[in-house]
Amino acid sequence: MKKIITLFFLTGSVAVYAQPKTVTQAMITTKTTIIAPESDDANAPVNATTTSADGAEVRVMRFGGDGETKTTTWLKNDLTKTFSESEMGRTTLIRDNSKKITTTIMEMMGRKSGFYATDEDQAQMRKRMDSMMQSRGGQNVSIGGGSNTPATYSVVYVDESKKIAGYACKKALIIAARKERTDTTIVWYCPDFKLQHLASTGGSAGGFGGFNATSGPTGMELLNGFPMQYERNMNRGRRMTVEVTKLVIDKDVADKEFEIPKDIEIKAMKDMQNGGMGGPGMQIRIAGQ
Repeated sequence: MKKIITLFFLTGSVAVYAQPKTVTQAMITTKTTIIAPESDDANAPVNATTTSADGAEVRVMRFGGDGETKTTTWLKNDLTKTFSESEMGRTTLIRDNSKKITTTIMEMMGRKSGFYATDEDQAQMRKRMDSMMQSRGGQNVSIGGGSNTPATYSVVYVDESKKIAGYACKKALIIAARKERTDTTIVWYCPDFKLQHLASTGGSAGGFGGFNATSGPTGMELLNGFPMQYERNMNRGRRMTVEVTKLVIDKDVADKEFEIPKDIEIKAMKDMQNGGMGGPGMQIRIAGQ
């Protein structure tokens, strides 16, 4: 009898402290919806073309606008690929975590362009953008969206549950504390697993240039599981909802998913900065979120 009781308590202990398994291959389909308040300039064009003083073509891209973006993400060991499609165009990000390189392919306004950047290249680019924004008296806005002020994250687990895309999920609150404010993200996560190299999908992860791939912690990495749905406040009163609509983790992902198309010339990001990231004779300016 004593042996049976001991075994019972051991089993219970394992269940309480069990950690989610790490999944190394997966395909995830995610829907991101951003809703702007009625008072916002939602009717402003998503992108527009103007001419600078030196005669160069300047395209102003308005990121973070309201609307829906669908993304599909593939994971295989150290490789991830995210394909995003919205009214702005299409973006494909291929990330090699072992080599610390992100390749970005953009299809916008009938043009295709591609570039690759190391983590060091991206860090230097963010510093230049921050310096430029501050020198012009603009907001301290990151390319991936939101404030660049470092946040301290904490997680509060809530005793609620529901199913998302067929997976049993639990509720949590991710609290981001910054000097100027505190933000709370409502998250529904699956406690059974975490995805290697993917703290979350959707949101701004597939944003312009893939700069969010190495932009630092978001609080999602602290979750005891994988986020299947979350809601987050954005600048100018916007509200972003992200939901995983399909998740497959029991099938092998083909190597060909991570092959770079041969019909697009892929350049180093640092070689494209002088001519503009959209190609020769054209520059892209980013309208803040």
